Amino acid sequence: MRDFTYLRATDADAAAEALGPEASIIAGGTNLLDLMKLQIMTPERLVDITRIDGLSTIEEDGDGLRIGALVSNAALAADSRIRAGYPVLSRAILAGASGQIRNKATTGGNLLQRTRCPYFYDTAMACNKRAPGTGCAAQEGAGRMLAVFGTSEHCLAAHPSDMAVGLRVLGATVEVRAADGALRTLALDEFYTLPGDRPDIETTLAPDEIITAVVLPAPRAGSVQAYRKVRDRASYAFALVSVAAVVEMDGDRIGKVDLAFGGVGPRPWAGDDVAAALAGETPDEALFRRAAGALEPDRAPHPDAAFKLPLLRRTLVAVLREATGLAEASPGTDHAKDAA
Repeated sequence: MRDFTYLRATDADAAAEALGPEASIIAGGTNLLDLMKLQIMTPERLVDITRIDGLSTIEEDGDGLRIGALVSNAALAADSRIRAGYPVLSRAILAGASGQIRNKATTGGNLLQRTRCPYFYDTAMACNKRAPGTGCAAQEGAGRMLAVFGTSEHCLAAHPSDMAVGLRVLGATVEVRAADGALRTLALDEFYTLPGDRPDIETTLAPDEIITAVVLPAPRAGSVQAYRKVRDRASYAFALVSVAAVVEMDGDRIGKVDLAFGGVGPRPWAGDDVAAALAGETPDEALFRRAAGALEPDRAPHPDAAFKLPLLRRTLVAVLREATGLAEASPGTDHAKDAA
């Protein structure tokens, strides 16, 4: 680990003033410290925001909730309002990490965690995300955990967060504060960028901006929420694929549907086209399979990751069965063999 300076910010203004291209925010540090030890990230200055007031609470925001950036994953998943009104978020967080990590990891930090692509973590390998312009070793390498949607010739890495998938399906927004005190609110698709030719730029955050909160809209009364994560082992592991769903029924037909997928894109991947194909239809197995079959990437996936497409489709069908009452409720996480 290289030398760096450390600043403990006492308020948001002090934190913003200390930020810049050579600085990194630290809160829980569950991802950042590992990356610093491997010299994948080498900030010259760490700005500790854990003592800033007002970032560690979950508060009512109109009919929704405002979740401070420093709220731990453990506290968020256990909050009675989250469990009652937004159970898909609680399930996603609980599927995402061990208890020890959930106790330290923060809401803002979870959104900003870096990919687990093995070539990003190996400084001997070319990686445009880690070192822009060096190439992407994953293109010709082993790629079982790579993304299949939203990739480019410059990067195939997948976003690792479970929590972000739950937030995406709920229509959450991210509140961001600049150094001059200006606030802006971003949908997750506005917050995250696609790799294109600059995979090192992962979000639309400016160097002097910090995440202050995540805002959830009003709970969807009467909806059924489901989260299913397929992974190599039942203990803490990153998703091969995951599916989050919020489904409302209108009599015997499907009403409003929201879907989001994890493990398959450089950001939580939206299932808006599939959701539109389901709305207004009578739920049955044939409908689910037709809708799932529409999941096709714009470019051919890495051969090692191609298995994710049929796996994602089967997982989606299983989640739709659960959410529409065509199958008994099933656990939120399964081994790959159970979904296959």
